[in-house]
Amino acid sequence: MKPVETICVIDDDNIYGFWVKKLLVSKNFCKSLIIFENGLTGFNYLKELDTTNDVIPDLILLDINMPIMDGWEFLEEYANIKGKFEKEIPIYVVSSSINPSDIEKANSFEEVFGFITKPLTFDNLKQIKLFQE
Repeated sequence: MKPVETICVIDDDNIYGFWVKKLLVSKNFCKSLIIFENGLTGFNYLKELDTTNDVIPDLILLDINMPIMDGWEFLEEYANIKGKFEKEIPIYVVSSSINPSDIEKANSFEEVFGFITKPLTFDNLKQIKLFQE
């Protein structure tokens, strides 16, 4: 498994963010990690990439239930700007929801490559296509 350069995590749970960072970095899934506490800060980062020269993430791990801008709103807004990136950024929804309608809704977005039920583990990370290449 080859690590990717940068993963973006959009999730409002700080404890979860700490856990994800530990898991992703210690297991060599990525070289760097960017964490945003809500969809709006994550979206603004991506929207401004052409003017800031910051790193385009190789993968986005997105929570659904967040304040300010939730995961659904993020996906709707992201669809409007995704064409400006030089590469496709796979998005995986990572949620504590086990509601079939949430899974179905997530999979209805062409930007979403999959749905992972929390907690994020080494085994379900290995299922992400990007890590299988």
